[in-house]
Amino acid sequence: MPYLFTSESVSEGHPDKVADQISDAILDEYLRQDPTAKVACETLVTTDFALVAGEIKSTAHVDAEPIVRNTIRHIGYNKSEYLFNADTCEVMNRLHEQSPDINQGVVRKAPEEQGAGDQGMMFGYATNESASYMPLALDLSHRLLEELAIIRRGGQEMTYLRPDAKSQVTIRYSDDHRPEAIETIVISTQHDDFDASEEVMLTRIKQDILTILIPRVKAKLSVEVQALFTNDIQHHINPTGKFVIGGPHGDSGLTGRKIIVDTYGGKGAHGGGAFSGKDSSKVDRSAAYATRHIAKNLVAAGVAEQALVQVAYAIGVAKPVGLYVTTYGTTKALGPNGQPLTDGEIADKVNELFDLRPYAIVERLGLRNPIFSATAAYGHMGRQPGTVTVKMKDGEEKTFETFTWEKLDYVDRIKAAFKL
Repeated sequence: MPYLFTSESVSEGHPDKVADQISDAILDEYLRQDPTAKVACETLVTTDFALVAGEIKSTAHVDAEPIVRNTIRHIGYNKSEYLFNADTCEVMNRLHEQSPDINQGVVRKAPEEQGAGDQGMMFGYATNESASYMPLALDLSHRLLEELAIIRRGGQEMTYLRPDAKSQVTIRYSDDHRPEAIETIVISTQHDDFDASEEVMLTRIKQDILTILIPRVKAKLSVEVQALFTNDIQHHINPTGKFVIGGPHGDSGLTGRKIIVDTYGGKGAHGGGAFSGKDSSKVDRSAAYATRHIAKNLVAAGVAEQALVQVAYAIGVAKPVGLYVTTYGTTKALGPNGQPLTDGEIADKVNELFDLRPYAIVERLGLRNPIFSATAAYGHMGRQPGTVTVKMKDGEEKTFETFTWEKLDYVDRIKAAFKL
């Protein structure tokens, strides 16, 4: 019997994402000056106020206030009527030195024996149901809000848009877990006050979403996904009505409160650790990227139609205490007996192919580089690898790869190992 699955996303102007972006901007500035910096930066935002707090161990000297203001300004909170304004909000800095008790567990004489910055388990997931190897409901939810932000920044259409927004997409799946159709699209977008009745205002917003936003998103999708946009979709546009008050004035925001939006939209699994504001010695972040890298390459290589990879650590210990893989019964790789490999056999091969000690992950994925600001909105996974050019502390410009955990650079090795 067909079933429904739903995922949501939030825009860069959502208060929790404002907090995430501030935390990652501060992290990037520390890494720009000191690639070995240990950073755990948390942010709180509310009405015309931003607080940054956390623990730092670094030789860098970072003035947090201009970074906070520039991040808020870039998002689009630059008008007094928003009641959260980059130029006027109070900024409080409570960053302090990292505990030496934590640091002694991470730093080792031999760099490759660097211990995990904390205990815990991290998950990576991938599925072949979308071009990005992401769950389709989440992929579409992100795309809707990314395009809405492009329209808002362009300033030519939907000129009433404000930065805060949320989306949600429900997909109908067949018995064999294939997307059949989009069942429901929900979009709530903050907007300017209209010189019109609420009914007229909502009618215009809904019309613009249906005739401007959704067609633009649909045009960028594959033919197969476009076919899922049927005339039977239920659209709920600003279903509560007027949405003028939003952002950190409408709701306080905290770093790390959108971890499901950041990962797989409720599919697969999540270990519970947030990403933004944390340097890569924190395996909450680096190992989550590493397991996504593994899962995506496994699926892309044809080992399975979907894969979930879990890794677990003890604080201060380099070698993982456990590795788990499940393919949900979709394994395509065969063993010597001609039968599909078990998940345990797949995990053994993954252990041979990928070094999951924290130092090895950081080196493989280039996670000491100032590349994290781009991750703090529209998902850490499923993004397109690219580059960013940064002026370093000595004035030299360097170019770094971004979203390295999304690269399909292990496909050939995996095919060889699994004889595919």
